[in-house]
Amino acid sequence: MASKSMTKSAIIAHLATKLDCTKKFAGQFWDELLSLAHKEAKKNSFIFPGLGKLLVVERKKRIGRNPSTGESIVIPKKKVLKFRIAKQVKDAILPPKA
Repeated sequence: MASKSMTKSAIIAHLATKLDCTKKFAGQFWDELLSLAHKEAKKNSFIFPGLGKLLVVERKKRIGRNPSTGESIVIPKKKVLKFRIAKQVKDAILPPKA
């Protein structure tokens, strides 16, 4: 059985304990980091060193199919968010391929 993901309050409590600071300060730090990531990602991308990169990618206009009718439709171009995991994180979590 998989363990539960950490909640925001659990992450803040862990940071406060590890950094020997108050939960309020750790929460403010967390909120400011996320605010900075949102602001920078809107411009182009935001790199979390050692974790990965949050970036905006523009998908091109393309032809798709309506699944219920099978009719061809045009899917307009749009911007999407992607998060690319850093290689060192992949190597730490996933076993290397033989």
